[in-house]
Amino acid sequence: MRISELSARSGVSVATIKYYLRERVLPEGERTSPTQATYGETHLRRLGVIRALVAAGVGIAGVRNVIAVLENPPEAPGALLGAASSAVNPADDDAHLDLEPARALVARFGGEPDECAPGQVAAVARALNSLDRAGFAVPEPVLAAYVEHLAAIGEAELEATPADSAEEAVRYVVLGTVLVEPLILALRRVAEQMAASRRFGGG
Repeated sequence: MRISELSARSGVSVATIKYYLRERVLPEGERTSPTQATYGETHLRRLGVIRALVAAGVGIAGVRNVIAVLENPPEAPGALLGAASSAVNPADDDAHLDLEPARALVARFGGEPDECAPGQVAAVARALNSLDRAGFAVPEPVLAAYVEHLAAIGEAELEATPADSAEEAVRYVVLGTVLVEPLILALRRVAEQMAASRRFGGG
């Protein structure tokens, strides 16, 4: 298909497609002349991933990280999943962070913190640091519930991850990270409201 048809089918403007081509997050089409190229279903699927990431607030650098994992996926499944989720983690200067509380919390999931992809323990440390700066401590029974239920969520999501295609596995993990996390947060608030209604009555 020509770029105009790719634009019509994907809902992405021609100018934006050309931008993605320049940024090398969308592969070049097959050249039919010095000024024209054709595109296929691969380009359409890639644009779907890019649009979802951008709509979720991932910048072009994050999109580039995701595409790098899609194009050069690690062979080991664990490394593949870690690289995919790390691709959308914000890149911050973590040199000042105290990682020990985060490492202790991560260890409660039953593994070694060093099994996590780079940046994941740091992300936990940043969250704990934010809580500490605000003078807020998560009560231990609540923290234990987080660990228990998030471990179950992690197992369920791993079970649902496509196993026959590295690209589909990366797509599932990345989009699941970016697009599903807001759903999890929204459902948490629903659960709190329902629990409050059961305990204190509606209103």
